[in-house]
Amino acid sequence: MHFTLIALMINTAYYRGKKVAVVGLARSGLACANLLYDLGSRVWVTDNKDDDLIRLNALKLKSKEINLELGSHSQEFIREKDLVVVSPGVPSDASPLIWAKEFRIPTISEVEFAWDLCPGKVIAVTGSNGKTTVTTLIAKLLEAAGKDNVFVCGNIGNPFSGEVEKIKENDLVSLEVSSFQLERIKKFKPQISVILNFSCNHLDRYKNIDEYLGVKKRIFMNQDKTDYLVLNYDDPVLRDLSKETDAQVVYFSERKNLNPNQAALLCIGLILGVDEKLAQGVFREFKGIEHRLEYVTQINNISFINDSKSTTIESAIWALKNIDSPIVLIAGGKHKGVNYSLILDLARQKVREAILIGEAGEMIESAFKGFISIDRAITLEEAVQKAYLKAKPQDCVLLSPMCSSFDMFSDYEERGRVFKRAVYDLAKSKVIESSEKV
Repeated sequence: MHFTLIALMINTAYYRGKKVAVVGLARSGLACANLLYDLGSRVWVTDNKDDDLIRLNALKLKSKEINLELGSHSQEFIREKDLVVVSPGVPSDASPLIWAKEFRIPTISEVEFAWDLCPGKVIAVTGSNGKTTVTTLIAKLLEAAGKDNVFVCGNIGNPFSGEVEKIKENDLVSLEVSSFQLERIKKFKPQISVILNFSCNHLDRYKNIDEYLGVKKRIFMNQDKTDYLVLNYDDPVLRDLSKETDAQVVYFSERKNLNPNQAALLCIGLILGVDEKLAQGVFREFKGIEHRLEYVTQINNISFINDSKSTTIESAIWALKNIDSPIVLIAGGKHKGVNYSLILDLARQKVREAILIGEAGEMIESAFKGFISIDRAITLEEAVQKAYLKAKPQDCVLLSPMCSSFDMFSDYEERGRVFKRAVYDLAKSKVIESSEKV
């Protein structure tokens, strides 16, 4: 029997009968709990939230012998467990993790748990920006090259642990990996790891930028000379990482007619033996992803663009650079300790008005005040209304928050959906107004 299959059988057997606590019951936690149950583990799930999403996920587990705790954490759900598996959104100072450390219980991330059971070849993608786009493009490139059974999962919104039971030995996995998921890996070892870029981010979670970089570097910590590490040569911080890995380093660089994401994809294709012309065709046909510079509609010659996935200043800069018309910007959300003045020079050229929402609104206003006209809104729906009233024909209303969504929404996808619904509702009301005038 092949070594990989023997190892997988051993890993699968390890979980049978084990007492495992899962911390967090959003998408990753739900997938993790289901997989553990299928493996024969005794499962406890705890989440300090008790909102509609968490209750819905809890309902999905009710038919199984899984212990559930919502609205708070208790030591009983952690004590005497064999393992604790952590969802990516759980902060490192959460009480279940502190208790697990006190009780000397091993703690791993959901992506580590899934990788331990995955027989396929993993291409793991991280970076401060562009992860979802490149992860999606890798799968499209592999499918265009005739590769069967390509799985797209991870931080992209499709949990790795929800797919791993379907993955076979020769299958390929395009896996988006966030810094949060890398915090608690132990043996995670992708055949190809990719770091697209690095910029100041998540300083609400990490002590400083060096700690954030240290977490990103964990993606290649277990790689050896049989593996590949793909790095952005244009980023001096990443360029120098070649000295810290045993993997074979392949660099990509932005060049004429190729943006950084496309250049990265060409490198990955080269490693996998995919023709460059095929990759060029994938670029031409790619229509983008939901919530990333997604065109919604036009109302009275005013365009509306959903860029809810923009959770960093760099991604907002990318959005501004790629829109030619004057912009009414909707921004704000959960503050992540970044300096919003970094976007000011470009915003002064491109942004007519800014409508600010969320807890970061005050800090963004401080950076923009005196240079850009500012208004505030309590809800995203109100922001859409105000942005429309301030916009002129040929303008673009752009949702590009520069912040995470967790102060107002469960994730960036919910924020994007709320934005689109508000825009469509506004469009309907304008149609009604026009018909009444006639």
